[in-house]
Amino acid sequence: MENAHPFNGKWALVTGASAGIGEALARELAAHGAKLILTARRLARLEVLSAELTAKGVEVRIITADLNDPAAPQQLYDATEGNGLSVDILVNNAGLGQFGAFCQSAIEQEMSQVRVNCEAMARISRLFVPRMVERRRGWVLVVASTASFQPVPYLSTYAATKAFDRFFALGMAAEVARFGVQVTALCPGPTESEFFSVARAGAIRGHSVQPAEEVARMGIAALERGQRTIIPNLRGRFTACLVRFLPVGLITRFVEKTARPA
Repeated sequence: MENAHPFNGKWALVTGASAGIGEALARELAAHGAKLILTARRLARLEVLSAELTAKGVEVRIITADLNDPAAPQQLYDATEGNGLSVDILVNNAGLGQFGAFCQSAIEQEMSQVRVNCEAMARISRLFVPRMVERRRGWVLVVASTASFQPVPYLSTYAATKAFDRFFALGMAAEVARFGVQVTALCPGPTESEFFSVARAGAIRGHSVQPAEEVARMGIAALERGQRTIIPNLRGRFTACLVRFLPVGLITRFVEKTARPA
């Protein structure tokens, strides 16, 4: 029965919920009976998603926040846990990238990747996970990437931040498992989303792009069963396996040649 699902009736906070994987994750959680707190910078998009889900009987709240702002994680906490609303499911999805040679790229965009992909994710987790530990229940999904398994020239900062995300998730998972809190690192490969246009990475998009809905379905299923890492596509699983056997330098040189901007 649907109402027997462990997520049924639980509040889920989804960052970066206005598009792509975040939007798909919100819909997937709603399908399992979760109540949603949607947050992103773009209010209009959140309102459209909220209206869609509310029409289906889902309880939804919206909090606009820019995770480039170091104060944003505390604002999210104050509006939820700090206001008596228990967040049992935390989805750290918000993130950004930038394609191009690091030495020529816009430095503010590079630093934004570190702030949003790493600092904000860690701050939000540090605020919400202790409450889960106290309640002896909770689920945390950290959206990393297949880029977390090896250096990626011309996405150097992005890949490094996603390696941080994945290792952070794995370490925290081991710490909090005995308290009934499950942590999963979701590592998508190329996914149908705004990432390639926003990161100006269309040149490396490739032809095999996975639907965001499929990524979300597999990610939420892995979170429910307590799987600590999920790579939702075959090519990504192959890549993660390959780096165990080939020298990192060899892979990096190959990627640099194939991804080098014209």
